[in-house]
Parts: sequence; C-alpha cells; structure tokens
Amino acid sequence: MDISKDFTDHLLALAVTATYLLSGGRLTIGCSIIVMYALVKHDSVKKSKLANLESSEQGDAPKKKTCCGGKGGSSCCSSKPGGKKGGCCGGNCSSKKKNPSVEKIETVTPLSLSESADDLAIDFTQAFKPIKKARKMPKLVSGTKPHTKSTFFKKALTVSNEKLIDSQIYIFYSSLQGAAERSAKILLDVLSSLKDLTLAPKLMNLDDLSDFDDYFVNVPNSNALYIMVLPSYDTDSPLDFFLQSMDENYNDFRIDKHALRKLTGYAVLGVGDSESWPDKFCYQAKQADVLLAKQGGRRVFPVGEVCMKFGGDPKVMEWAKLLAETLQDDEPILYEYDESLETEEAEEPTDELTKESLIDLEDVGKSSELQDVNEIKQMIAKNSPTYKNLTKQGYTVVGSHSGVKICRWTKNDLRGRGSCYKHSLFNIVSSRCMELTPSLACSSKCVFCWRHGTNPVSKTWRWEMDDPEYILENALKGHYAKIKQMRGVPGVIAERFAKAFEVRHCALSLVGEPIMYPLISKFVGLLHQKRISSFLVCNAQHPEPLRDLGKVTQLYVSIDAPTKTELKRVDRPLYRDFWERMMECLEILKTSQSHQRTVFRMTLVKGFNMGEVNAYADLVQKGLPCFIEVKGATFCGSSDGNGNPLTMQNIPFYEECATFVKTLSAELQRRGLNYDVAAEHAHSNCILIADTKFKIDGEWCTHIDFEKFFELLESGKSFNHLDYIAKTPEWALFGNGGFAPGNTRFYKKKKNTDESKQSESEAARVASVSPIIA
Repeated sequence: MDISKDFTDHLLALAVTATYLLSGGRLTIGCSIIVMYALVKHDSVKKSKLANLESSEQGDAPKKKTCCGGKGGSSCCSSKPGGKKGGCCGGNCSSKKKNPSVEKIETVTPLSLSESADDLAIDFTQAFKPIKKARKMPKLVSGTKPHTKSTFFKKALTVSNEKLIDSQIYIFYSSLQGAAERSAKILLDVLSSLKDLTLAPKLMNLDDLSDFDDYFVNVPNSNALYIMVLPSYDTDSPLDFFLQSMDENYNDFRIDKHALRKLTGYAVLGVGDSESWPDKFCYQAKQADVLLAKQGGRRVFPVGEVCMKFGGDPKVMEWAKLLAETLQDDEPILYEYDESLETEEAEEPTDELTKESLIDLEDVGKSSELQDVNEIKQMIAKNSPTYKNLTKQGYTVVGSHSGVKICRWTKNDLRGRGSCYKHSLFNIVSSRCMELTPSLACSSKCVFCWRHGTNPVSKTWRWEMDDPEYILENALKGHYAKIKQMRGVPGVIAERFAKAFEVRHCALSLVGEPIMYPLISKFVGLLHQKRISSFLVCNAQHPEPLRDLGKVTQLYVSIDAPTKTELKRVDRPLYRDFWERMMECLEILKTSQSHQRTVFRMTLVKGFNMGEVNAYADLVQKGLPCFIEVKGATFCGSSDGNGNPLTMQNIPFYEECATFVKTLSAELQRRGLNYDVAAEHAHSNCILIADTKFKIDGEWCTHIDFEKFFELLESGKSFNHLDYIAKTPEWALFGNGGFAPGNTRFYKKKKNTDESKQSESEAARVASVSPIIA
C-alpha cells in the first residue's frame, strides 16, 4: 500500500511539472519543483521510519506504575515512603484488583495494520462500570488577562532604545487666533538650537494638510517624532475635524489600529485660557494625547498645559526647554502605557443588551475631565474666531451654520456694469440673485477655493441644526441688509435697486457644501414656495443626499479633475473613497436624477487639470449632463490661510479655455455624443457646452423660462428639463462675448487718469443706461 501511494505521489509530481513546462514554464523552475519535491519526500520517509522505531521500543519497555491522579504516584502511591496506605487514592485504584490475564491484555502494544485481526484482544472489564456524573462546581475566575493580538504590542511599547535626538521632529499646530502658532514657533526655535540635533525640525500647520493619512496612518519616517501644539475651543474649529479623523481611524477595521507605533514618540502641548474656560482648559489637547496613545504612539514627555492669559510665552519656553533636555537624554525610556486603552475593545461586551462599556471607578474622574470627541457643537458660534473671520470677509452668518453674501456681480448689475456668466448662459439676473449656503462646512479643500481656510471641514454633519424656515427668513433679511448698503453708491440704477428687494434666484453655492445640510430638500421646497428658483452646486462626494434630492431648477456637479490622482491634488477631498463616490454620483445623474436640468461644472487650473481631455470625455459619457460649464479658475490672492499653492501662473487665459472647450467638444462628437459649444461669458472665462437636444430648429435654447418652471411645479405633474427652456439671445452665443446689452463695460482707471474726467464720464454713462427688467 505504501509503495502504491509513493508511486501515485511521484506520478502526480511529474504530471504537475510536465503541465507547467508544456504551458510555457521555465525549465529551471520545473527542475526546482522536482528537487523540492524529492527533498520533502525524503524527509517524510525519514520521519516515518523514526516514528516506527520509537513505537516498537516503547512496546518492549516495562509499563511505568502510575497513580489514578495521573501524577506518576509521586504523592499518593504506597510504593513510595510516606505514601498513602492501602494503595493509591485510598485504595480505589482498579489496577490493584486486576487479575494477571487482564494485566497481560493491558500491556499489549497497539496493533499495526499489517498484523492479523485474529490476534486482536479487547478489554471488557470496564464495559459495564457505571458512569459517574460530573459534579457541578462553581466557575473559577482567573486573575490573569486573556492574551490578545495586541499583547506583543504592549510589550513593545515599554522600552525604547532609540536616541530621541536623532529623530526627525515634526511640530504640528492648529491655530485660529495665533497663540498656538506662536507657541509652535517658540518650540521650533528652542529645538533648532540643540547642538546634537541631527535633523532640522519641521513646522507644519494641521489645517494645511491635504490628507491626515500621510502623517497619522502612513508615518513618513521610521524615526519620526511628533510634537503637537494644540489650542482648545468651545466652538467648532478645524481641530475638531482632526480629532474626529483620528477617532475614525482607530475604529476603521481597514486601517491598522496601531499605525503610530512606528513613531519614535510623541508629545502634546496644550494652550488655552484657564480663567474663562476652567472646565474645558486644554481638553482637546488631552483628547489628542489619548488618541495618539490608542493608535500606538509612545509618549516621551508629559502633556503640557499652558494658560496663555497667566503663563503665556514664558511657560511655553519653560516646557520647550524641559522637552529639549529629554531629547538629549541617551538613557532608554520606560513608558508607562495605559493598558485600558488597548484592552477597551477586547473587554467590551458583545451582548446587545450591554452596548455601553463599563468604566472603572478609578477612571470616573478621567472621563469627566475629557469631553467626548463627538460632542455636538455649533458650527459657527458668535463668539468664535471663525465667525469673526467670515464677518470680516463680508459674510452674514445665519444661525449657527448658514451664510449669505452679496456677490460683486450683484453690485455691478445694480450699477449697470453687467451680470455674471449665469445671465449669459441661463438667464439669471445678478441683481435679483441671492448667494446662500445652508452649510458653511465642506468635505473638500479645493486649491482654487476663495474661503481662505476659515470655514469648517467635515465628512458628515456633526453640529447643531437650524430649521429651514429660520435659515431662509434670516438669509433674506441679511441679503436685503447688504442691498440697502448700496443705496448711496454712485451709479446705482433706481429701477434695479428696487427690484433687488424681490429675490427671484438663489445660488446655493457660495462656500461650503449645501447638500450636507440634512434638510436640503425641504429648504429648496421653501424657496420654490416663494417662487425663488434654485441653483444647487454639489461636489460629487455625497451620493445618498444627491439620490434623495427633490426637484431643483438646475443641479450643478463640480468635476474639477478627470483622474483620481488629479482630483486628489486639486480638490483635496476628505473621503478616502472620493473617486468611487464621484463615480456613484455621476451614475445617479444619469439614472434617478435624469429628469433634472444637470450641469457639469469644470474649473480649469493650469498645471493641475487641463491635460486629460479624453478622461474628461469619459466622465461626461458616464454622467450625460445637459450642459458642461467650463470656467477658468479665479485667482483669490493670498494662500496663507488654507495652503493654497496657486499663483497667477495657474490662471488660464480665455484663449486657453476656448481651446480646451473646442477639443473636448470634438472628442465628445467623435464618440457619438451630441454635444457642441453653445454660449459664453468671455469676461468670466466661462464657456458652455450643451447637449444638442437644446438646439431646436437650429437655435440654442439654453436659457430658462422661470415662469413656466413654477407653473409646472405647482401643477404637480412630472416634467423634465426640456419643458421650461427659453431661447438663448444672440449676444450670449459663443463668439459674441456674452456681455448683455443695456450695460456698460467698466475698466479700472489707471493711476494717472484725471479724476474729474472720470467723474464726468461716469455721470454721462449712468444717464444713458437703460434698466434691465428681469
């Protein structure tokens, strides 16, 4: 039987090798397979022979006398001095009552398969012995903790032999008012002055990082040491998103829970105001310390807590010098690691009835000190630095998370200097348009955004929520208050000024991501009740709200890059699956939202997203929008606030935008997609590509008939984007510039222009301007 089995194994190995060689495999690898098989087979045969030899030797050896307890009779057998009388275990051992014939049977070695079945003997002496029922004993609870997968990790965290002075130091800070930034620079100066420092420290603003994973999931260096300088705010701040991301990383099964164990170590310095906020003094710094430890970080220095009102910069300097002395210490560091952080998940009850984890008595004090990472706050509180910054930029903050701002094109239209590109392309008069967002927070940090890093960022809604009725009512009040401020501005046309107090269009864009507001559909419905058209812009990162969205006048989706790599570089999205989310949103546009009037908004940034025209065509083919709005990015000045890398070199000229549009249109037509260039607003570097179904009888109809839209909406009947179209005027068509008649193009005056002549020409211009009736 063994010979036939070996022959079968040999034959199988040869067959596998031959099949591999016949299918084009390499001869050397085939020979290696045969050699490895021979070695394994040889080792197996050798082990089998040794096992047979040992079993035969054990069968000939005398049986060792053992006790019933299985301990070899070391403590209870009478054969040993001091043993129990009457045999082992009180004389109850059955081995002493056996007759010689039974003993012979018990000493027989196990039969091999080759032996005859006639020689087989069976022991029936125990066959009818009554079975003893096991007595129920109370369960003994051992004091030792169960071994988990993280046991090796805890041990690894106890001692470090790395020299801290040789580490690459990263100083991270987050600051709204400047105290944390100033403290971080003090720390940088102190550490940079160390003579033995191998690598120069790096100062980094957490708010400027495009992706936290680059540092807090994928550690950049094996010898990295992180120092966090963090303030604490009672209101929402960018630091809240950082803490939320750290907490999500720890609870995300796709990410290594202990990604920061690669760090040489970390330290946290908290700054705050102990007098004004005694209960929340440095609480976010403490949260960060806990989260860094949970993810495997090694604390090399105690958490610093500095009150900027009473301690200030001298206390920061003191903490920095003590930290510098620690870094120069060559002795191995013994870390006191909090095992409760590691075993919290393992000890959490799995029973659905006990969902809340238990808290030890010694941890009650700690739990009251640290606030919940997911504590519900106001997005923009009135006493917050964010509120002050947005107000300085001209926003009227409505409630705690909405905002309204008067557009510069609204001001221009009131003075007869023209409307924005929405007037040329879609018939939206700027002087009667309100720019509003119900969510000042966004889930992307686009490089061309004009928000200057002042509004919050988040992937989900995590704030207090205002009612839609409250938002709309106060947004209109805020908008009208801004319009009133224009009454004394020279050149304002009275008729347009009067009509501006009857808003007829609402651009839900401004800053932030409006679709993040959980009641966005209800809010849009309120706009329509007041016969205000809705123009909603989303960033293609929220497929579920997009799928559930009700009827809007026009739905925009921002397509800022054609490939995954470029999209991450341009939009800097917060979601890891940002590309998959965008693909899902495009599919929604083509299916469940195909009845909407949809627009792809492409913002061109030279050097970032103007190269892959074919890839853009792929996206258009997937989403099949009604229109493609291509616009050159607008330079927004300083980039210090949000890490914006753009300069004027990244802003495309009109000719470059026109070339891109023509190339894209030609590629779409080559693929059999019916798109063509329709309209433009040259002053805004904006050109519109439209589906040719909007070209009726040879004339483009990209404009909107707003009265028809509301009639259809109020009728309750279903309708689509072709039911409320209007003819595009000649002046708005591509090649004609898109500047509306009845307006005067205004050019900025030069420094050497005579002011008196400018005033006279201004007066003459205003007198000749005819009002636009919306």
